[in-house]
Amino acid sequence: MTSSDESIRKPWKSCFRDGLFDGQVALVTGGGTGIGRAISLELATLGAIVVIASRNRSKCEDAAKEINRQLSGNSKGRVVVGKSSLNIRKEEDIENLIASILEEHKRLDIVVNNAGGQFVCPAEDLSNRGFSAVMETNLRGTFLVCRESFNQWMGEHGGRIVNITLGNRNGMPYMMHSGAARAGVENMTATLCTEWINSDVRVNCVRPGVVYTDSGAENYGEAEDMLLERVLPSIPAKRFGTPEEISSAVTWLLCEGASYVTGAILCVDGGSSYTFLPLIDIEDAAHLPFYGKLPKKARL
Repeated sequence: MTSSDESIRKPWKSCFRDGLFDGQVALVTGGGTGIGRAISLELATLGAIVVIASRNRSKCEDAAKEINRQLSGNSKGRVVVGKSSLNIRKEEDIENLIASILEEHKRLDIVVNNAGGQFVCPAEDLSNRGFSAVMETNLRGTFLVCRESFNQWMGEHGGRIVNITLGNRNGMPYMMHSGAARAGVENMTATLCTEWINSDVRVNCVRPGVVYTDSGAENYGEAEDMLLERVLPSIPAKRFGTPEEISSAVTWLLCEGASYVTGAILCVDGGSSYTFLPLIDIEDAAHLPFYGKLPKKARL
C-alpha cells in the first residue's frame, strides 16, 4: 500500500475548529447525497443545526440518521430533515420550507444551494422540455431559494449563501443546458452580492470540477467511463475531486474568515478550468478558410 492509499483510508475530520458554527442554523438543499451530504456532515460537525431537503425524502432521512450517528454527541450540531419533500422547481415548496425552518428553529444563518441536476445530451438533440427542466431546477430554483431566504429572514438579520455550480469555464459539451444554467447562477451571485451587501448578506459560488461520488456514478451511467477515459488525463491534478474537498471550500466561505469575500467564484477543480476538456473529437471536416497569411506550420 502506498502512502497515498494510506491517506485515503484515514477517517475524515474537518480541518476547521470545533464549534465554528455553534448555535447557527443552515439549510443545505440536496443534502442527502454526494456533495450536499458532505457539506451537511461538516457543518453539523462544526456545531450547526443543518436542515436538509430534496425531492427524495427517504435519502435525506437515511443521511440524517447516519450523520447524527457519526456525530454521536461529539458536537452541538445535528442534521434534521425538512418537514416535507422539496422540489426546487416549485415556488410553494420553497416558501413553505423556509417558513417551517424559521418556525421551528427561529433563524436561518446559512444557505447552501446544492440541489440541481442535468443529463448527458448533445445540444442538437436537446428538447425544449429537457432544456427548460434543467434551467428551472438549476437557475430558477436557486434564485427562489435565495429570494425566500432573504425575504423571510436574511434581509433583516444578515446571512451567508453559497451556490454550488460546476466546471463550466470551458463550456459544457453534452451538457450545454446545465452549463448555461450554472453560468446564470454565477452572474446572479455577482448581482446579489451587491444588492444585498447592505443587509449583511454575503453571496458566493463554489465551482467544482469533476467530483467522484457514488450518486453521480449512478446518474451518469456509461458517461462515467467517458469521464474516466478522456477527461481524467487532461486534469493537471491527474485525479477527480472528493465531496469533502468541495465541502471545505464551502465551509471557508461561510466562516468569519471570509468576511471580506462576496461575489466570488471559487474553483475547486484540480486546475481543470485552465485546460481544454477533450470531450469532442474535432476533425477539420469544414476546412475553414482563413483571412490573411497563415504559415503551413500553423495549420493541421
